Amino acid sequence: MKKDIHPEYREVVFQDSSSDFTFLTRSTMTSKDTIKWEDGNEYPLIKIEVSSASHPFYTGKKLFVDTAGRVEKFNRKYKK
Repeated sequence: MKKDIHPEYREVVFQDSSSDFTFLTRSTMTSKDTIKWEDGNEYPLIKIEVSSASHPFYTGKKLFVDTAGRVEKFNRKYKK
């Protein structure tokens, strides 16, 4: 491997904003936000919208998505 071309690989905390689920893992992502973890150390905090704690496939919960407005808009735009 070439030296000084790879991003720093370090421990970060990911936080699911929809379920407040947090987990510690390693990543090259960076963030200005930090969080104090259970072990007493401070780690960069990466906020995400969907994780295994909130994704319908893993939770078994179905989410209702309002697509009617988008379909009507498409039909109006491309109606012949």
